[in-house]
Amino acid sequence: MYPESEILFPPRCIPLLAEVRGKAWKALVRRVARMPEDHPDTLALSLTVIRLAGCLTCDMDSYRASLGCAACSQRAVAGFKGIDEQLIRRFEEAREEIEAYLNQGTPLSAKRKTASRKARTSRATASLKISKPSRTSRGR
Repeated sequence: MYPESEILFPPRCIPLLAEVRGKAWKALVRRVARMPEDHPDTLALSLTVIRLAGCLTCDMDSYRASLGCAACSQRAVAGFKGIDEQLIRRFEEAREEIEAYLNQGTPLSAKRKTASRKARTSRATASLKISKPSRTSRGR
């Protein structure tokens, strides 16, 4: 009844995305399509498409599933409202996340939260030091 669908965007569909955008996107897709499935660039392109197509909310009873992963992913990439450079930037951000995760086992988003928390703490500490009156400035 349904075409071949999977839970998440499969890397086997990457070559089908080459013709749905401009030259820069086509070059990226063709380069990534030659790489093994476990290469960080392949994983990053898959993650980019998973986010664009909304694979995490797809289920077998949905219209997207009835299209199949190949058609759904082509439709999602072609329907992206930004320019190719914005789409490629999303790929680069996904690649940074993949590399951070593979290198340290920690997602980049968790690192950003930790860095943000540390920055807030150091700013709060600095403001306490500034606003706290010194002992020498109190009259003797």
